[in-house]
Amino acid sequence: MAMASLARRKAYLLTRNISTAPLRSSFSLSRGFASSGSDENDVVIIGGGPGGYVAAIKAAQLGLKTTCIEKRGALGGTCLNVGCIPSKALLHSSHMYHEAKHVFANHGVKVSSVEVDLPAMLAQKDTAVKNLTRGIEGLFKKNKVNYVKGYGKFLSPSEVSVETTDGETTVVKGKHIIVATGSDVKSLPGITIDEKKIVSSTGALSLSEIPKKLIVIGAGYIGLEMGSVWGRLGSEVTVVEFAADIVPSMDGEIRKQFQRSLEKQKMKFMLKTKVVGVDSSGDGVKLIVEPAEGGDQTTLEADVVLVSAGRSPFTSGLDLDKIGVETDKVGRILVNERFSTNVSGVYAIGDVIPGPMLAHKAEEDGVACVEFIAGKHGHVDYDKVPGVVYTYPEVASVGKTEEQLKKDGVSYRVGKFPFMANSRAKAIDTAEGLVKIWLIKRRTRSWEFTLC
Repeated sequence: MAMASLARRKAYLLTRNISTAPLRSSFSLSRGFASSGSDENDVVIIGGGPGGYVAAIKAAQLGLKTTCIEKRGALGGTCLNVGCIPSKALLHSSHMYHEAKHVFANHGVKVSSVEVDLPAMLAQKDTAVKNLTRGIEGLFKKNKVNYVKGYGKFLSPSEVSVETTDGETTVVKGKHIIVATGSDVKSLPGITIDEKKIVSSTGALSLSEIPKKLIVIGAGYIGLEMGSVWGRLGSEVTVVEFAADIVPSMDGEIRKQFQRSLEKQKMKFMLKTKVVGVDSSGDGVKLIVEPAEGGDQTTLEADVVLVSAGRSPFTSGLDLDKIGVETDKVGRILVNERFSTNVSGVYAIGDVIPGPMLAHKAEEDGVACVEFIAGKHGHVDYDKVPGVVYTYPEVASVGKTEEQLKKDGVSYRVGKFPFMANSRAKAIDTAEGLVKIWLIKRRTRSWEFTLC
């Protein structure tokens, strides 16, 4: 995947006049929790997703009085509630159905009839989510993290007003406040998401029936995963992508093999194609498209359209402008390498700052940020953040792509091993794909590797 290096990020931040000097902690760890008579926290975190809840637990473990504010009423953020976890549950369930219907017989397992019980499949997904969110609440209690359910917004750099889920308003005070509000679905001009016929990734996780025809707008990780789910269950899936390639951040050679694999599964692709209109007034949806560079228009018909054109940082309603926090043109909060904004005592992590929008990256941000606050040394290497597309076959990578190495003028060697040459892969009929490794030569004459 394409990752911004820490050095490049630091250089960019310096141009924004955000200090990268070490911060002075305003408390001593030897004091432990603040006195019971004080309402002020050492750390307040707005957002209970992967970045927020991990940061909260780490802060409490370091002896800091910590409060986490979450508007959803359930911890885990988008990832756990309507993202990574439920999508992986459906990917696994749909894969089992596909294997039973198309592969079992090749291995001598005969099944007379295989049917999809969609309500049961969705219920299993919901149960998994519910159990995991409860598990995080249990970790909060165990680590003495104060949990406030409600929507938080800044009153000052040390005060957050919270409209709680029970209709009350309270003020939470903190010496250090971390924004970890994650991201939201990126909308497209002229397309209104109703979560019925035109759905986001959230709606795609809870369709009441299997669509005969599904159009996916966007050939990124989320679109291909959700397209795979419904394709395995019987939908005719067409992916419309403005760019010339699927998953543009992926290594070129791997990307081409990946697309061929998906096409074998009857997933259709319309690349370099722009959506110019949509009509959902009838029983289904009509999508008007044209070549990205202009040309004749075509109308596509579907039962459901999934809008999966990326995500945007969720910072609206926080009143960041009220306290003077600097953001870029797309709403991301600008921070230095210690996750500090231009406002003293206010920090940001995860999807609301520049960098890959990944749950595990947000977790690392959260731990490092809290360690800096506690006077320790936090660190995240953004060139080594792994990424995975949980389709079949799965595609995983860590480090730079071969195209990036060429662009940067880096000396490297390539090693490849096809799964066709792996005995176990052939024995279980999963021999599609390869391992690709780049060995990068350093000035010290040592080599380090990138894996895809």
